[in-house]
Amino acid sequence: MPDESPLDPMALAFEEARAAAARGEVPVGAVVTRGGVVLARAGNRTLELKDPTAHAEMLALRIACEEIQSERLIGCDLHVTLEPCPMCAAAISFARIRRLYFGAGDPKGGAVENGVRLYASPTCHHQPEVYGGLRESEAAELLRSFFQGRR
Repeated sequence: MPDESPLDPMALAFEEARAAAARGEVPVGAVVTRGGVVLARAGNRTLELKDPTAHAEMLALRIACEEIQSERLIGCDLHVTLEPCPMCAAAISFARIRRLYFGAGDPKGGAVENGVRLYASPTCHHQPEVYGGLRESEAAELLRSFFQGRR
């Protein structure tokens, strides 16, 4: 059942990112909304599930698709704490996400404003509206702290 609370989707994404860090996963969280209703929320689970595709975005997209019983998330928005990688950016396009909101840019692994810039490619069939840099310093600090603790 969708969560109909008026919570800030980016705040929920940060909750998911912190929960991922507590599990020892890279702290990335994602939330899918439609019409102000939260359809799905997830954090990274690649280690837990032993699945390289279990990124927060991929899990949230899967849950949202199941929730609305469609492979297309028309009219849905995705809020994520880190710029999506190439795999996630492609899945976002295939799902027809309307708007992508993300926190920190990812110069090494991002595919939206960095790296391959998938949505600028002429072969990309659907480009969501993109809004990056939301709570960027908070997102970057969460990642920085996580990786400092691992070294």
